[in-house]
Amino acid sequence: MKLGIGIGYSGGQVRLPMEHILEAERLGYDSVWSAEAYGSDAVTPLAYLAAKTTRLKLGTGIMQLAGRTPAMCAMTMSTLDALSEGRVLVGLGLSGPQVIEGWHGTPYDKPVARLREYVEILRKIWAREEPVSLDGKAYQLPYQGPGATGLGKPLKSILHTRQLPVYLATMQPRSVRLTAEVADGWLPIWFSPQRVGMYSEGIEDGFRRAGSGKSWKDWDIAAGCTVIIGDDVKACLAKIKPTLALYVGGMGARNKNFHNEMVTKYGYGDAAARIQELYLAGHKAEATATVPDELCDELSLCGPEARIRQRFTAWEDAGVTTMLVSSQQPEAYHLMADIAKTST
Repeated sequence: MKLGIGIGYSGGQVRLPMEHILEAERLGYDSVWSAEAYGSDAVTPLAYLAAKTTRLKLGTGIMQLAGRTPAMCAMTMSTLDALSEGRVLVGLGLSGPQVIEGWHGTPYDKPVARLREYVEILRKIWAREEPVSLDGKAYQLPYQGPGATGLGKPLKSILHTRQLPVYLATMQPRSVRLTAEVADGWLPIWFSPQRVGMYSEGIEDGFRRAGSGKSWKDWDIAAGCTVIIGDDVKACLAKIKPTLALYVGGMGARNKNFHNEMVTKYGYGDAAARIQELYLAGHKAEATATVPDELCDELSLCGPEARIRQRFTAWEDAGVTTMLVSSQQPEAYHLMADIAKTST
């Protein structure tokens, strides 16, 4: 299994954990992944890291589709790939209606078609085989809709580049199937190794739809995992709860919260409903306390070193090929490097 380091997006100030990132590179980690919500963007930190590192691959985990046209995404990531000498991984996601309509001011519609067409346009741009055109459900190149001048023409990228690896962050069955069909890798959200069977049929269907003999060996599952070392397992798990409470309770509308839906599918429906009720009422501490220890334990590696080593095998058995480690502890990055090195 390869290891990556997940650095997420910033809070009120942009601060990159440079000590962790540089140590991860020294330890042999394969990649570093940034993110964006509605504050710091995902690409600028990677451009900075491209100049500060020499070997780490640079992944967006994730960029929001609505934040960039497919062409701008292709231009941006091709430029970064050229400047970093071929180290870019393009991670994309739909985000949710609150952010897309509230922040980016575009409709959250046709999600599966939008994903498919976005990737298709990227592939065409990077191929440079001909000027790019597409008459799709979500995207038109050239644009011919309301307000069009009629002067648009298909264009071919000036920049000579390569086909960059594309990863999709998806949750819903149709979009996960599409990910297996069109993407090089999957960025599963709230990955639980014991729940991977929920997705297997759809993933294999996606491989069949690819029509090229694609299989598990051709696909990278890059799953995030929080790692916290400590003798008190319960205390370690408690550190994960505020983030879960935020996403399950407040990252989405009451009737449309994909994170809440995912936790419900995992069998924690009553807890998910209560977390959301408390969080939206402003009782964030109570919402955090309601997050089940069992859920936190599914999504993380917490506790003494021996326990983490023992539970790591479940992630391997689930088919995870890249673990994106997130931790505030330098020793956690060392431990995971040692585990990955000695695992079979």
